Amino acid sequence: MLWIAVTAAALWGLGAVLGLPVRLRLLMLSLLYLGVLLALLLLPEVHGLRGAIGVRAGGWLWLGGIFATVWAYARWVSTMKERAQPAPGDSPGQERQRELERNARHIVLREIGGPGQKRLKQARVLVIGAGGLGAPLLQYLAAAGVGTIGVIDDDVVENSNLQRQVIHKDAAIGMPKVFSAQREMEAQNPFVTVRPYNRRLDDAIARELFAEYDLILDGTDNFETRYLVNRTCVALEKPLIAAALSQWEGQISTYDPARGAPCYQCIFPAAPAPGLAPSCAEAGVLGPLPGVVGAMMAVEAAKEITGAGEGLRGRMVIYDALYGENRVMKLKPRPDCPICS
Repeated sequence: MLWIAVTAAALWGLGAVLGLPVRLRLLMLSLLYLGVLLALLLLPEVHGLRGAIGVRAGGWLWLGGIFATVWAYARWVSTMKERAQPAPGDSPGQERQRELERNARHIVLREIGGPGQKRLKQARVLVIGAGGLGAPLLQYLAAAGVGTIGVIDDDVVENSNLQRQVIHKDAAIGMPKVFSAQREMEAQNPFVTVRPYNRRLDDAIARELFAEYDLILDGTDNFETRYLVNRTCVALEKPLIAAALSQWEGQISTYDPARGAPCYQCIFPAAPAPGLAPSCAEAGVLGPLPGVVGAMMAVEAAKEITGAGEGLRGRMVIYDALYGENRVMKLKPRPDCPICS
């Protein structure tokens, strides 16, 4: 039997020197074992080879049974480990755990908790504009775990935008803003779905587009679009969170006549005369101001979706960055409003 052990060791060592895989080396040992077993079973008892083997067939069968049992157990353990390991990328369970860890600070908030975070995950929010207000708003909506975020804008990133539109980077100059924003949002949170619409909002698409979303957020800088957004939201009974900026000041409110609040045109019946409400390009704007007001829009959106706290229906917050003051104005529906009365 000693020479069989030496032969087995030699085969294993030779296989290692030649770089043969373990599986092939085990096959070589298995063939040696089968050869020995066949010799014991087929050769007559007086044959010299049987004497050299030194152990009866029963002993070799017992030894083979032990090795077969050990091999089967090792294969079973290996199979269980393979099943436990995810395929390339995270398994659904791991993905879920990562998402829970990401949103843990929301979940421990008494006003949001697990049910509120689930509503954020299921929410569909449309943002009009990916500029000054849209940039921080989109970032915080994505970070908060809002499940589906649409963004519509027909503009491209320009160098002058980067002073305040923090979602865009220098390398994105010349890229459509919606695609630049999408790239940054998905990089920040892979668990959200971003729908970019690289076009200008107009009457032809507004109603159909808004119908796909639960909440509309307007961060545009022209009255024509603001009035279009407002009348479409009123017609579809969609809540609208809108904000505006000017130099050092920002304002924000929630317009929702379907639930007793005024609409945007109740408060601003007509666009101001030319020159009375200059754009940011004409009058300038403090760089961090859109971040403050855009983040306020994201806060109001999270409250609207989860039902936490009290929203800004019937109230307008005016933030004066130059003097560090907040003012709150009460708003009422206008009985003669052509849109919601």
